[in-house]
Amino acid sequence: MSDEAGINALDIGVKSGSPGIIPCLYDKKHKENRKYWCEGSHWVSCSILRYTNETGKYSLTDYPAQSIFTVQWENLQTSDSGYYWCAVEIRGAPDDGYYLYLTVQSAPDVSVVSSSVSGREGDDISVQCLYSSQYKNKVKHWCKYKDQSCYTVRRTDTSQNPSVQISDDGRRSFTVLMTGLRLTDSGWYCCSVGDQQVPVQLTVTKPKRAFTTIPAAAPSDSETDIAMITDSKPETDIAETHPSPTAASETVNSEIHSCMDEQNKSDVFLVTCLITMFMLLLIVTLVAIVTWRLRKKPARGQIREGHFNSTRNTSSAAVDENSVIYSSVITFRKAPPSSLNSDSDVIYSSLKQTHKAVSSE
Repeated sequence: MSDEAGINALDIGVKSGSPGIIPCLYDKKHKENRKYWCEGSHWVSCSILRYTNETGKYSLTDYPAQSIFTVQWENLQTSDSGYYWCAVEIRGAPDDGYYLYLTVQSAPDVSVVSSSVSGREGDDISVQCLYSSQYKNKVKHWCKYKDQSCYTVRRTDTSQNPSVQISDDGRRSFTVLMTGLRLTDSGWYCCSVGDQQVPVQLTVTKPKRAFTTIPAAAPSDSETDIAMITDSKPETDIAETHPSPTAASETVNSEIHSCMDEQNKSDVFLVTCLITMFMLLLIVTLVAIVTWRLRKKPARGQIREGHFNSTRNTSSAAVDENSVIYSSVITFRKAPPSSLNSDSDVIYSSLKQTHKAVSSE
């Protein structure tokens, strides 16, 4: 730490009507003992409010691996301000604990933008601590609960520690910047201004690995030959002879996208050609059908007209009383009468029409 200032007495600012949480430290030899939260200005007469793993106005949770338990609440009022004790029950001996003072205000003199921050190992985090105007000339600290020591900064000073930098704007806030986080940085801290503190929990996690290591396969004989030939060539730029995996990946991706684009274009062209051919075939078929029907209609009309004319002539001939029709039929047989073959008969027919003279009366 840049300074050896420690947390001598805790006066924790709490906002009324809002949830909150504070840490309580204990010796690691008491990790199996029961912990409790006690209210009162004197140790011997304090009133036990809650044990660990009990629910109610306060909730206590024990973390034996960290030698710490937390006290959490949902809603405190200004009347809840007072002395409290973080205590450990010890059978056969006096209990162990220490006191703190909770100052419950609607607008606390010291507060933080966020009471819980997190980051990955190697990253940076920042915490903004706020204070009222009457505290602007007070000494500011960034303290870690576990080892009870603090980084200190005055109004215009900046911490020279490379991993922790504290800057005060001199008006209403100071900022803590922690760089190059380590897993051991996880834990409880507090923004301290004058005689008041506000707890902040920092959680540092391992970074997620974006790539997995793939074991390289043994080179084949052909690859060995190629490597030998390459080694015999003059030295060239490393970027030219050994492109980075990222560049190779980008090249492969661009070639894949190019092939996919060409395939898509080919598919679209083929579908367009098929649709066009189908439409042309449909049009040709319709034209052929229409043409065939138009050609059939005149022939039928001529047949009907000829039939009508022949019928009309026959009818007029039958009506004409002045015309006389003579008809004679002569049959010749090529074979004897006993033959039943009707194809051997030849029939001659003649038709003569004469007009009768009209008598005058």
